[in-house]
Amino acid sequence: MKKYLSENDFFESSDLSLVSTLYYFGVSIEAVDKTDPSRAKFVFTRNKELDALIEGFWSKSLQIEPQGYFNSLREIKTRLYQG
Repeated sequence: MKKYLSENDFFESSDLSLVSTLYYFGVSIEAVDKTDPSRAKFVFTRNKELDALIEGFWSKSLQIEPQGYFNSLREIKTRLYQG
């Protein structure tokens, strides 16, 4: 039996701080959707760990190391602006 991916299997965000935080915690970016020239969306495969990180981000309960976060932010921006 084949499993087909649905829209609910992915999480998209254009929030740079959220995306940088997820990347800092080791979540892989599946794609960067640049169809809208004014706002790019980062696409992640959805799972329980991702949902827990997102919830932790919005509830302000995550703790991160500042230099590591800054490096993640820099990598995300590089990925965003590369051709």
